[in-house]
Amino acid sequence: MTDGPRVSAAALDLASGETYASGGGEFVTASVVKVDTLTGLLLTARDAGRGLTAAERAHAEAMIVRSDNDAATALWRVVGRAPGLDAANARLGLTRTVADARWGLTRTTAVDRVTLLRRIFTPDSVVGDARAYVRELMERVVPEQAWGVPTLADPGTRWAVKNGWLPRDATGLWVVNSTGCVTAGGRVYAVAVLSDGHASMADGVARVEEAARKAVEVPARRAPRR
Repeated sequence: MTDGPRVSAAALDLASGETYASGGGEFVTASVVKVDTLTGLLLTARDAGRGLTAAERAHAEAMIVRSDNDAATALWRVVGRAPGLDAANARLGLTRTVADARWGLTRTTAVDRVTLLRRIFTPDSVVGDARAYVRELMERVVPEQAWGVPTLADPGTRWAVKNGWLPRDATGLWVVNSTGCVTAGGRVYAVAVLSDGHASMADGVARVEEAARKAVEVPARRAPRR
């Protein structure tokens, strides 16, 4: 028996620093952990004094742009599986993200997701120049996966996203998550919405998009007017 869907959201105005968070709690990442995996891969390569190999670049593109799971598994191994990802995320300041041996069951919070997005979408000493590559791939996600955060975008503006969705075997209920960066109302936000307990993926997407809209309203009201 379930008490119904859970939803947690966080939004950060990248210019003003105003933040909003609601819901709280830890959630299974599903495919949003692929952003961690790519960032961890880039840190691993930099630590080794090398760039990405052709195979790693092909896997990275497939993993982010199309959400390919086999590509994610290949890069997960390069990063060092769960211990390697935990080490990378510790460097990134993600205090409540815990990797699982099955990467899609990694647990995280909406606030940790926004922390990672801030490191990717603003100048950052840990990620460094590699963040441009992460952004590029997130901006190229295939149209059929452009739900959630991208629906907030002002007309004609660019967005970047990595979504995750997963039916749980034990319950048949859906995990539906959306994380990304978007220009809404003329301001740029990092947004993360995590959720679970949905009867269908479509129900989850609808709830996630509603929560995302509400999440950006609060920092928008607090931001100084120009």
